[in-house]
Amino acid sequence: MLERVTVYVADDHPLFLDGLTKAIRARPELELVGSSDDGRVALSDIVDLAPAVAVLDLRMPTLDGLRVLNALRRDGLPTAPLILSAHVESTLVYEALAAGARGYLSKLTSEQAVCEAIGAVARGETVLPPEVQPALLEEIRRRGTPDRPLLSDREHEPVRERREREDAENADQGEEAKLADPASSPARGRRLGACATERHGSRRF
Repeated sequence: MLERVTVYVADDHPLFLDGLTKAIRARPELELVGSSDDGRVALSDIVDLAPAVAVLDLRMPTLDGLRVLNALRRDGLPTAPLILSAHVESTLVYEALAAGARGYLSKLTSEQAVCEAIGAVARGETVLPPEVQPALLEEIRRRGTPDRPLLSDREHEPVRERREREDAENADQGEEAKLADPASSPARGRRLGACATERHGSRRF
């Protein structure tokens, strides 16, 4: 008996979502387990349903595709993400793959080719069609040689935070050395933030 590949689809374009879900249902080797037009709902569904493959758009409300990818990798979920986007800019392709995407397709890709890519990703393969490869190579070259990559602003953030902490520690040590001076009085502060979220609808099958 054929073991079907379970698939979840998240895309905020209604016509595109409808067309792709119909194409997946028509394939005997694929089983559509759910879909959504909202990133946060998609992440919740993927956690609950644990599909073999999740087809994700990058531009979605409440939670974009990159943040969904980061959450899947952070939580060690077994679902293999496949990005399907109208945007094939070099930075987006690079960041999606760095965040754990197993493949990156343009929305100009035919429905048949998308379904075949889903099967390939489920088998552990990486899918990068010719129209995406130049953008990825351009970004790799822009970031530097393989042994000395250039970090993005987002990737640099932990480095900056570490340097700020080290600078603060050095400043504290300097203040301790000046305790004899009554005009010296160190001050410290801490700031916290919170984020509110809103849940939208989804479809499960």
